[in-house]
Amino acid sequence: MGAPGLVLLWLQLCALTPAAYKVWVPNTNFDDATNWSQNRPPCAGAAVEFPADKTLSVLVREGHSISDMLLPLDGEFVLASGAGFGAADAGSRPDCGPGARARFLDPDRFLWLDPRLWRPGDAGRGLFSVDAERVPCRHDDVVFPADASFRVGLGPGAGTVRVRSVQALGQTFARDEDLTAFLASRAGRLRFHGPGALSVDLEACADPSGCVCGNAEAQPWICAALLQPLGGGCPQAACLEPLRPEGQCCDLCGAVVSLTHGPAFDLQQYRARLLHAFLALPQYQGLQVAVSKVPRPPGLREASDAKADTEIQVVLVEAGPETGGAGRLARALLADIAEHGEALGILSATARESGAPVWGGSAAGLNAPARAGLAGGLAAAGLLVLTALLAGALLLRREGRLRWRRRDEAAPARAGAPLGFHNPVFYAADSAEALPAPKSDQRSSSRSYFLNPLFGEAEAEA
Repeated sequence: MGAPGLVLLWLQLCALTPAAYKVWVPNTNFDDATNWSQNRPPCAGAAVEFPADKTLSVLVREGHSISDMLLPLDGEFVLASGAGFGAADAGSRPDCGPGARARFLDPDRFLWLDPRLWRPGDAGRGLFSVDAERVPCRHDDVVFPADASFRVGLGPGAGTVRVRSVQALGQTFARDEDLTAFLASRAGRLRFHGPGALSVDLEACADPSGCVCGNAEAQPWICAALLQPLGGGCPQAACLEPLRPEGQCCDLCGAVVSLTHGPAFDLQQYRARLLHAFLALPQYQGLQVAVSKVPRPPGLREASDAKADTEIQVVLVEAGPETGGAGRLARALLADIAEHGEALGILSATARESGAPVWGGSAAGLNAPARAGLAGGLAAAGLLVLTALLAGALLLRREGRLRWRRRDEAAPARAGAPLGFHNPVFYAADSAEALPAPKSDQRSSSRSYFLNPLFGEAEAEA
């Protein structure tokens, strides 16, 4: 098949199977303030210095007057219409002191595997992605904006990055041979570097239930890049017993609903149902949801005796200060599945919630010195109360106003008297169909639920 036939095939696949796409965010533009050491473009009369040992492409949109310029080892200036450089005396502006030097920041600081450097091209309101899926997935189209210069590092350690297509410099690379030739050219070397490799494959995700992202092997490097500004460690979650969904680098507060499905399940339709039938309701404003197909943990597979090696993961988090909404929505989803699961192609569902929120401190602080101090105070108070009661009891007995009664002398219980009490308050889901209350575990404030719509019953387990 010739090149025209391949292009036609690619267009047909795009029309039949709309793929998600990710857009590269940072740039190496001369006029972008974030690329300069003083967090502003060089002022008139400034001395400009690029890293001497770097290679890069720089887009210049405006005219600039500078006193001198130290160029990089290899690179290019791409001049937009009306852009250019002119000579000016050093320090011609009052806010540019004599000898002021504007340094262009390291262009190699931008890594492909950094989730902060990508944005989804088709994100709807209320939707987000777990960290591993914020980086382009196996079936994603990748877009580098044509109106910006860029430089991206491939690797380290993740091997070959595979995506569906790459769009750069106004060209779409859908064949591996074309992309390889571009990466080997001077234009490609100015924009891509590092030990990793980049590959494209037109294979589309043809499964209506969705496809696994494929970034599991790269997740350690994805998390390392994400957490590098924090010193490599995760921040403390603002709740007790937080959750860590599949593909997420750190713990979070909220709820996770896991679905097993049959051949009739459609991921896009279910995502749309969540947005329009649930997140649009006033009681769920401020919640965000991530819906994707993920590998099913082997332990869960064995415990549930399910043959499927994947499941649909629905992650619910609260974007605002309110708490409890994610858990309420998770229970509402279980009730919805109990009623409509068969029509949706859902076979079973489980839900997990994080524990109570931590106010005014971290969970670690609440678990250690604060509890120790509280326990010590309660113990001291209890000892004082016990001492006072014993002293009072002895005094009353001595005065004859208190009589001790042996166990066998105690009045017998009334026949038929209840030994406990009935609590009429049961937990009900926010939807029309109520679910039974979860079993309580005194050691944990988090809860998990299991629902099988084929039997119409829900079970809760600690």
